[in-house]
Amino acid sequence: MTHREGNLEAPTRHPIDWQSPGYHDQAAAEKEMERIFDICHGCRRCVSLCHSFPTLFDLVDATSDGEVHEVAKADFWKVVDQCYLCDLCYMTKCPYVPPHPWNVDFPHTMLRAKAIKFKNGGVGAGERFLASTDKHGQFAGIPVVVQVANALNKTRPMRKALDKALGVHPDAWLPELATSRFRWSAKKTGSATAVRDGERTPGKVAIFATCYVNYNEPGIGHDLVKLLEHNEIPYTLVEKEKCCGMPKLELGDLESVARHKEANIPVLAKYAKDGFAILSAVPSCTLMFKQELPLMFPDDADTQLVKDAMFDPFEYLTARHRDGLLKTDFKNDLGKVSYHIPCHGRVQNIGRKTEEMLKLIGQKVTVQLNTVERCSGHAGTYGVKTPTHAIALKIGRPVFKAMAKDGPDVISSDCMLAGHHIAQGMQVNGLPAAKLMHPLSLVRLAYGL
Repeated sequence: MTHREGNLEAPTRHPIDWQSPGYHDQAAAEKEMERIFDICHGCRRCVSLCHSFPTLFDLVDATSDGEVHEVAKADFWKVVDQCYLCDLCYMTKCPYVPPHPWNVDFPHTMLRAKAIKFKNGGVGAGERFLASTDKHGQFAGIPVVVQVANALNKTRPMRKALDKALGVHPDAWLPELATSRFRWSAKKTGSATAVRDGERTPGKVAIFATCYVNYNEPGIGHDLVKLLEHNEIPYTLVEKEKCCGMPKLELGDLESVARHKEANIPVLAKYAKDGFAILSAVPSCTLMFKQELPLMFPDDADTQLVKDAMFDPFEYLTARHRDGLLKTDFKNDLGKVSYHIPCHGRVQNIGRKTEEMLKLIGQKVTVQLNTVERCSGHAGTYGVKTPTHAIALKIGRPVFKAMAKDGPDVISSDCMLAGHHIAQGMQVNGLPAAKLMHPLSLVRLAYGL
């Protein structure tokens, strides 16, 4: 736990009062931003986390007296635009979060500002489309269309067109569409033999596929299924699902977040009530159900029920091991592995569960593990947008160098968007290349499945 200057209590989070009449009051929001910016300016502990803080401090340092009150309110929004809601400042750095009386919540203050900007029409059509993962994912799995779309996205004319239309940097890595969606190609249920619940883990799993796994890298989902089958854990795919809403949250489009919640929570709550652990293999999606939706809808019983049933896959697997119910018959060496802990994994308050699993594997076979715990700079769409792509590569440079340490055979991250960004950053910085694999894929390889 971060030392909090006389306050040794764990950080607490207030509900997001987004439906109150004053939430979208710009003058009130700017007043609160000024209060928090003044505290941040006096502390500066978070300067290395993202570009919001250097932007803020440069604005303050450029004033005649070096104080926040001289910064133009219009310039506050430059700070807002650099925040991608990673939550690291709140969960790992800031000594003034509640219950401290200064009550600093930088990310949710930025969220409020983003919501005001969105409501005032300050978010363009291109950004809104980039955040609509359900829409551009609909082309996945359609024969010929997928191949054509993937091929076009690699050409310079198309990349220039995407830059002009959507603000996507021509050099930024973009995910390919899958030739077959995970939800189409995976068995709907598996391992029908009942297994007993553990002290910490339900003995059956419902898989929330996520947009990325479903539309872009279904192999991650198939690897998760293989691990569950090998450990004889019954599973089922969630009957139906929409985007978790995180991309919309990052835009400040809270009404869309609410619509996604209304589509997902009633479905997921049925599994929670039936005693399933709900697994999501994308940290941002898991965090959405564990933190953001429960804070947006604190009085919704089903939302809170889903929160309690939601697991990161490695949180579930390592808890299963502590219950004495996980197989450890690992067969294959993994060699040198550089593993990156993504921000939205770090802030779930579950510890380093993926690292714990890789170390468990290392007790049976050879794993030379290098763990890197720092923001990669990708941060959803931030890393692909034209105005911020170069900044994202700059933020990630220390990670790229740390991941290349000792010449790894494999680089890995629970967030494959971060993983691909790291792979690109290593290439751009002339660092040795390594194969990129999701940690679930590494565990499957270790099992020999």
